[in-house]
Amino acid sequence: MKAILALDQGTTSSRALLFDRAGSVLATSQREFTQHFPRPGWVEHDALEIWQTQRDVAADAIKKSALDAHDIGAIGITNQRETTVLWDRTTGIPLAPAIVWQDRRTADFCEKLKHKGLEDTVRDKTGLIIDAYFSGTKLNWLLQNIPDARQRAMRGELAFGTIDSWLIWQLTSGKVHATDVSNASRTMLFNIHALSWDDELLRAMDIPRSVLPKIVSSSEIIGETTCENLPRGIPIGGVAGDQQAALFGQACHRPGMAKNTYGTGCFMLMNTGDSPVASKHKLISTVAWRLDGKPAQYALEGSVFVAGAAVQWLRDGLRIIEKSSDVEALAASVPDSGGVMVVPAFVGLGAPYWDPTARGAILGLTRGSTRAHIARAALESIAFQSAELAGAMVDDAGVDLNELRVDGGASANNFLMQFQADLIGNTVVRPKVTETTALGAAYLAGLAVGFWKTQEEIAGMWAIDRTFVPTISTDEAGARIAAWRRAVERTKNWA
Repeated sequence: MKAILALDQGTTSSRALLFDRAGSVLATSQREFTQHFPRPGWVEHDALEIWQTQRDVAADAIKKSALDAHDIGAIGITNQRETTVLWDRTTGIPLAPAIVWQDRRTADFCEKLKHKGLEDTVRDKTGLIIDAYFSGTKLNWLLQNIPDARQRAMRGELAFGTIDSWLIWQLTSGKVHATDVSNASRTMLFNIHALSWDDELLRAMDIPRSVLPKIVSSSEIIGETTCENLPRGIPIGGVAGDQQAALFGQACHRPGMAKNTYGTGCFMLMNTGDSPVASKHKLISTVAWRLDGKPAQYALEGSVFVAGAAVQWLRDGLRIIEKSSDVEALAASVPDSGGVMVVPAFVGLGAPYWDPTARGAILGLTRGSTRAHIARAALESIAFQSAELAGAMVDDAGVDLNELRVDGGASANNFLMQFQADLIGNTVVRPKVTETTALGAAYLAGLAVGFWKTQEEIAGMWAIDRTFVPTISTDEAGARIAAWRRAVERTKNWA
């Protein structure tokens, strides 16, 4: 075995990376796919396009590496999490577009569940809050709105899955219908204590058990490739949702260690060990991973729905930058935001607010405001949202945050990372390898086949690229966060 292949299926692109034993990238390939917005608040993907792009970039990465199939020890899968697919077990064809995690169409159904008094039940069993973000209500919508879907599901003709399940099904030509504990814990249907689907929650959301995938560990051999256009017989050895995979890839293997991923959204996770922590601040408890034969590990998580997507909005919506990488120089061209605040609540607010009716706003505009001020405020909004998560997480877990490990595309933005360190009053550490989501999936798969032997070996490969330390006082940081919260209040209860 010379390499592990990681499939990193994200919200806007499908990627494939081959890693060697040192955790270095041997080859990579990436392809964007289409985003669909059929109605306000709705976000959809074509699941077949996801599969085709993921398969093609995997084949391309293997070709670039010049490795033979027997050189690849295993495949690790990491994925955009709550995005929901429903497909025909016989044909493998989706019955409808995939409903993306950002989609808010089930907000009304969530309110009905709350009115039925299910909030405590859901929180106690799943570690989650009732919100349209999670997969269970999306699956309910598909079963309700596709003709004959519920009847067909009850007859065992249909399969539900998040994107990991969809890829596993396609890679194995329909032989394996499975999801790992980390992805299952994002459905609002999974008991994180019993590590099994929960009958009470299935009844509440009117979902037949026959449509659900088998639950597996995050690191175990669950099948092998038999699909067209890829080498046959490569074991699938690792599966984890993208944020849990990043936590593993950042070597946050001990309780109290935390990471923040700056992608389309922003996701901060703190390892809480072998037991979940109940949050007082509307953070969620989630399964981080489970290695084969070992107890599950848990994490506290805070979710920011719009982070890097705010920069894409500057590029594609406002057209004030030509490419995303232009935002750092534009933001740095002014000494501050000139009092401008951007609250990018385009699909509502995530933690700690969980307001699906909030909408985005630009506040504090004056005649002197320029595109540079707006760009800077949009960039700062990413750090403001993450700082609120960090404060809540430290209070919930009862531990000090010694450092925050960062990854994702926007972690390359030095301005943003420095502003983040200033707001949280703690060190921000960027590793040399920022492909931590894909690397985490590779590590999980590699452990399953003995490519890497232990977590300690993996942790020893983690190396620092740059450290950012706070440059402003705690009082100044507090004043800035207070101003941010004042802006957030003006976006709530809008839609």
